[in-house]
Amino acid sequence: MSSTSFIVALALFHLSFFHLNFHQSNFEVQKPYDVSQDQRYSYVDGVHKLWVYSTDKPFSQGSATLPRTEIRIRGYDYSSGTWQFEGYGYVPSGTTGVSIMQVFGGSSRATTLIVRVYDGSLTNHRSPVLASNIYNKWFRLNVIHNADAGRVQIYVDGILKYEDSDDGGSSHYFKFGVYTQNDPSNYMESRWKGIKVLRK
Repeated sequence: MSSTSFIVALALFHLSFFHLNFHQSNFEVQKPYDVSQDQRYSYVDGVHKLWVYSTDKPFSQGSATLPRTEIRIRGYDYSSGTWQFEGYGYVPSGTTGVSIMQVFGGSSRATTLIVRVYDGSLTNHRSPVLASNIYNKWFRLNVIHNADAGRVQIYVDGILKYEDSDDGGSSHYFKFGVYTQNDPSNYMESRWKGIKVLRK
């Protein structure tokens, strides 16, 4: 894609949406409870780097959830309207069996949408495959959630890869990072930059 085409495609995603302002307080790092934040998270030159081990503790003592290092976006929980997450993600080779982005809040499960990585492919839950061969390169992820219509869309590098009904739920928010799923690697990492939240 030429630089001109890329700029035009990016503008289309933002058409009719407006950007919401971010401050550091909007980014809440959730990491294993028994280690310091700098042992699982760094922010250097605009890049969030998050990593976790499959043997790590959960994010709070007594929790039955699996290990995670995620950023939970605060201040922009929603129950109606159309909302969009945009970010540039990077997953190093070897990371597998992990969630890297979620729309939290569902009726039959914790999330209404979850983007995972398995063996170098981006997936929605375990399937379908959204994009293959994503290791060791930056990709742009746009997730659009129309909470009123109960619809979700996933775009990878500007191309629609998935569209379907959401999983219900009455309150939602965005998360990104690494959260252990089934068949995980011992070490899991994702990097993120250019994070935006937009709404109509």
